[in-house]
Amino acid sequence: METAQSDRRARRNVVVLALAQAILGSQMPMIFTIGGLAGQSLASNLCFATLPISLIVLGSMLTATPISWAMQRFGRRAGFFIGAAGGAVGGVVGAYGLYLSSFPIFLLGSFLTGIYMSAQGFYRFAAADTASDAYRPKAISYVMAGGLASAVIGPQLVKLTSDSFVIPFLGTYLAVIGVNVLGSLLFLFLDIPRPPVPDQDAPKGRSRWELITTPRIAVAVICGMVSYALMNLVMTSTPLAVVGCGFEKDNAADIVTAHVLAMFVPSFFTGHLIARFGVEKILAAGLVILAAAGAVALQGVQLENFFIALILLGIGWNFGFIGATSMLAGAHEPHERGRMQGLNDLLVFGGVTFASLASGGLMNCSGGSAQQGWSAVNMAMVPFLALAGGALIWLYLRPQNEAERA
Repeated sequence: METAQSDRRARRNVVVLALAQAILGSQMPMIFTIGGLAGQSLASNLCFATLPISLIVLGSMLTATPISWAMQRFGRRAGFFIGAAGGAVGGVVGAYGLYLSSFPIFLLGSFLTGIYMSAQGFYRFAAADTASDAYRPKAISYVMAGGLASAVIGPQLVKLTSDSFVIPFLGTYLAVIGVNVLGSLLFLFLDIPRPPVPDQDAPKGRSRWELITTPRIAVAVICGMVSYALMNLVMTSTPLAVVGCGFEKDNAADIVTAHVLAMFVPSFFTGHLIARFGVEKILAAGLVILAAAGAVALQGVQLENFFIALILLGIGWNFGFIGATSMLAGAHEPHERGRMQGLNDLLVFGGVTFASLASGGLMNCSGGSAQQGWSAVNMAMVPFLALAGGALIWLYLRPQNEAERA
């Protein structure tokens, strides 16, 4: 009876969070579609074209721990309102930077947008807060599935707004402001109890070092970091590669749409697959699919190569990231939630920051053509896939090795 009551509340929260993922989340494909192109038009050095996206991820990384603390202290709703406010202010500053043709101001707006991206990363954890153990993977998966609508809304808004003003992309950043203001109203319907203030004699939980050196947690963090970082590495360069290979901005928007759809469509069944086959197998499948995406991208620069590679990239990210989230959510205690989730997102978005910084340099400064840059981006996936795959194999073999030693 208690489980049923918990899951009724959890299902309501899943609906709210899935809608937030759809509406508020649409700003991320919008910005990732045009951020590199806008940066390319403002930067004096093309190697810094993707710096705006890097600053978004850096802002997300640096604010993950404070937002996690705010949620632990004041509740999820407060943290999500802070995120939407950051996204709106980032849109205002980004639009002003475009109006002035100021790359530094545009970068500041991008950094502030990272506050929203950081808060969005906690939607999946919030879905698990009121869910039973059996419903938790499905709750996480369904919330991630809300991104399906954002995959359509975001790029279509780019098409409608990118050339709506004389200044390219200004209309898109004004649309971002509206998305944050309207979407934030959804959080009024969120029903997640504020965490109780711990008593003096309450268990303190493990330290951050003890948590991150727990084998299951360490592997979950590594796989989540690699899945997200590689997805960002390739997606950030995609609009530059598509346009650089002679196609149109609308082609780039369509490819990003296909990619984001592929990121979230599997969410309708990823939770069920995890429940049936186990999280380790789904994580392994995600890493294999990410490798397949890189292999397809290296076969050529026709539109079909871009579409297929980016679709595989989205599916691989879904399996890898939802799998890592599910593994992590079951590997720490409730009173360790704020500490561990903030640390996880700090590390994950740290990896994503590095990937987005590397993306522009690899794309624009590692060869004499867009094709060579695109190849360099995809080849860079190999060592990180090997790291995550090795960590997962180590975790899989570890209980057997312990039993043999015993």
